[in-house]
Amino acid sequence: MITDKKISVKTTYIFILVAMLILVFILSLSLGSVSVSFGNIINALFGKGSSSSEVIIRGIRLPRVTGGLLAGVGLSVAGVVLQGVMNNALASPNTIGVGSGAGFFVMLSFILFPAKVWLQPLFAFGGALIATLLIFALAYFSDTSRITIILAGITVSSFLSAGINLLKTLNTDIAINLNSFLVGSLSGISFRDIALPSFGIITGFVIAVIMAKPLNMLGLGEDVARSLGLRVGAVRFILLVISSVLAGCVVSYAGLLSFAGLIVPHICRKLFGNDARLLIPCSAILGGSFVMLCDLLSRVVFAPYEFPAGIVMSFVGGPFFIYLLLRRKGGRRVNA
Repeated sequence: MITDKKISVKTTYIFILVAMLILVFILSLSLGSVSVSFGNIINALFGKGSSSSEVIIRGIRLPRVTGGLLAGVGLSVAGVVLQGVMNNALASPNTIGVGSGAGFFVMLSFILFPAKVWLQPLFAFGGALIATLLIFALAYFSDTSRITIILAGITVSSFLSAGINLLKTLNTDIAINLNSFLVGSLSGISFRDIALPSFGIITGFVIAVIMAKPLNMLGLGEDVARSLGLRVGAVRFILLVISSVLAGCVVSYAGLLSFAGLIVPHICRKLFGNDARLLIPCSAILGGSFVMLCDLLSRVVFAPYEFPAGIVMSFVGGPFFIYLLLRRKGGRRVNA
């Protein structure tokens, strides 16, 4: 009976998350400097509305909202994977410097290949993977404790941030419109911008779901995982590549959005437990809602003016991170 009750509660939570995702998606299409009714949204999506409604919905808001949804999925699932692989509840693309690695290489693509926008996701993935492997190597060769991983991430992130600032200083052409990228913003993106990243995010999400069981086994400890027949090194590397693909693809079009990969997995872990088979898809749903909601607030709070969505996420994520640090007092084991 207790098991059935727990399943019923989790099912209710899932329905609530899905309903919230749909609601936030519709509100994000409707609200902004110009409000559009639900009927006009439907008409615009099917090409039956006024020309102004079609431009607002299909040309501006739909790609922006879709990009926010995908960004939430990518960052949240990357957070779940990183926390499981590194066995650290404080690990996320933002806190361990994966986002900074992707951002640095995206800036390199701005400078080296300014006309080849399609290269940005590839550069972002490469930067994210290099940063992840470097952090993991530093922690492995110095000390395997969870705090060491965070300290290694902070070190690598600081170094890469210095590199970003150096590139910005040396090349004034890319510094002009760089503020939104450094903070994280969904403003002005089109379906062309998210075409390749969306493929990477969806593919990474599917593979992460498939790898959920091995991720659970990693959470039991290396010795136990090996005794169960898991090839720990290969599985860990695959999962790190997946997290790099997810985080890098998001950075390539949305910039350095922060904290979604930290906040969302923690909330979902409280609701659904540590089983990655349920944690990954539920984090994807809540992550999509979280990023879309932050972007919506960035558009409506000071309408008709707006500010980058990353600012809203930082206002929410900063206090949450402090709460985790004070509550965990150095971090306890996370079985993901």
